[in-house]
Amino acid sequence: MPSYSIEGVQPVVHPSAYVHPTAILIGDVWIGSGCYVGPAASLRGDFGRIVLKEGSNIQDTCVAHAFPGKDVVVEKDGHVGHGAILHGCTVGEGAMVGMNAVILDEAVIAPRSIVGAGALVKAGFQCDPASLIVGTPAKVVRMLSDNEVAWKAKGTEEYQRLTLRCFASLKECQPLEEADPDRTRVDAGNYQPKHQS
Repeated sequence: MPSYSIEGVQPVVHPSAYVHPTAILIGDVWIGSGCYVGPAASLRGDFGRIVLKEGSNIQDTCVAHAFPGKDVVVEKDGHVGHGAILHGCTVGEGAMVGMNAVILDEAVIAPRSIVGAGALVKAGFQCDPASLIVGTPAKVVRMLSDNEVAWKAKGTEEYQRLTLRCFASLKECQPLEEADPDRTRVDAGNYQPKHQS
């Protein structure tokens, strides 16, 4: 993976964390145990600190950045969907940020909450645990059910399993010129989209 120090400060990646080779880590970035960082993610600790705690994931094309002296923190089992932008904010333990959502400075997504895809969470936003947060600008529309919180937790477990799968078998290759219609599928578990669960 491209990893860069700035002013002598270099990223720290726990040996059990998987960082895709195309992700970029710059400066004051801390990646904890069992984390997953997806393809083309950009974690820029060149102004503020970026912290991913145990078991969290930041998926492909996500950006994490902060103002000088501020932090981006993704707490334990936090889940950040494809293309999301985190700027100087906190994603609470077991919370999820949906695809292409934007979370601005000093916003705090409370534990076990879900931010809907495409939401814009304004600077300084706060909410109660297990909130469903949607819209532009985003607001809390209701509390999550226990089943919804469990569904999110299952999705995070699949990304924790993906970390292990990547260590075990992900490797660069040349694509085949023709598909075998009978070839096996990847072992991606049985997690389903929310509308089908």
